[in-house]
Amino acid sequence: MGGVAGKFGVTGLACCMALALAGCTLVAPPAPAPAPDQKAETAPPARPDSAPSAVAAHFAATEARRIAQGLLRMERAPRDLPISASLIERAFVEVALRDEYQIGADRILQQSSPAALRRWEAPVRLSLEFGASVPAATRERDSGMVARFAARLSRVSEHPIAVTNGRGNFTVLVLSEDERRAIAPRLRALVPGIDAASQALVEDLPLSVSCLVLAFSRDGTNTYSDAVAIIRAELPERTRDMCYFEEITQGLGLANDSPVARPSLFNDSAEFAVMTVLDEQLLRVLYDPRLRPGMREAQARPIVRMIAAELMGGQS
Repeated sequence: MGGVAGKFGVTGLACCMALALAGCTLVAPPAPAPAPDQKAETAPPARPDSAPSAVAAHFAATEARRIAQGLLRMERAPRDLPISASLIERAFVEVALRDEYQIGADRILQQSSPAALRRWEAPVRLSLEFGASVPAATRERDSGMVARFAARLSRVSEHPIAVTNGRGNFTVLVLSEDERRAIAPRLRALVPGIDAASQALVEDLPLSVSCLVLAFSRDGTNTYSDAVAIIRAELPERTRDMCYFEEITQGLGLANDSPVARPSLFNDSAEFAVMTVLDEQLLRVLYDPRLRPGMREAQARPIVRMIAAELMGGQS
C-alpha cells in the first residue's frame, strides 16, 4: 500500500507493528492482563457533520487515482502473476521473518532486520468497535464482511479465528480522525501497559497511513496474545476493505511488506486490494505445525521449502 508500510519489533510488552501507507503492524513488551470484569469502553462520540471531511476527500481521491493507475486490483489469482513453490518460500521469508521498522525509545525507526517467526497459539477472537461517526448501514455491512473473512482465514490457517460479540483478544477499531485522536483511554484498557511510542503512533497517525495493526505478546515471547487494528472511518469502500484484509492478516503474523510478495496484499505498491492465493499460501505456511514461534530463517527455511513444495504439488 502507499505511504509507510512495515513492521516493528520491541522487547518487553512485546509488540509487533505493521503500517500500510495508506497501512501498519507492530510487536511490543508484555502488558499485565486486564481484570476479568473490566468493561469495554466505547469510542468517544464524534460531532455530526453531513459534509464530507477533508480526510474523506483525500482518501476518495487517492482511491480513484490508484484505480485509474491499475492498482487496487480485485483478482485473487491473476493470470499475469502465477505463483510457484520458490516464490512462496522467498515471500514467506520476507513477509514473516523480517521487520522493516523498529520502535525506539520515543519514535519509530526504519531499519530492516531479521525477525523470529510470530503467530497466535490461542484462538483469535475478533471484536469490531465502531466510532459514533460510522453510519449504521456501514457497521452492518462491514461486520458481515469481516465475519466472512474471519471464517476464510480460519479455514486457510486451520487455526480458530472468528468474530465475537463478547470480549475479544484482537480488537478492530473503526474511527474517524477526531475519534482516533481521543482513543488513548480505550487503547490503555485494551492493552494495559501499552508503550508510549505505540500510543503516540495511533493518536498522531499521518495522512500517509490509512490503517495499522499492533500485535502484542503479554509474556514477551513470539506468541501473540493481543492485537489492535485501527481502520480510518473516512476510507472509501474498496480501500477500507483492503485495510480489513491486510491488517487482520498481518496481525496473525505476516507482519512485513516486501516487493518480493506479488501478487499480494503485503506489498507497499497497493497493487492488490484482496487477499490473493499467494497470501493464502503464506498463511498456510505460517500456521503449519512443523513451524514454531521463535524460529529464525536458518531453522525455518528448509521446513518452509518443504511445505511450499507440498502446497504446489511438488512443483518448484
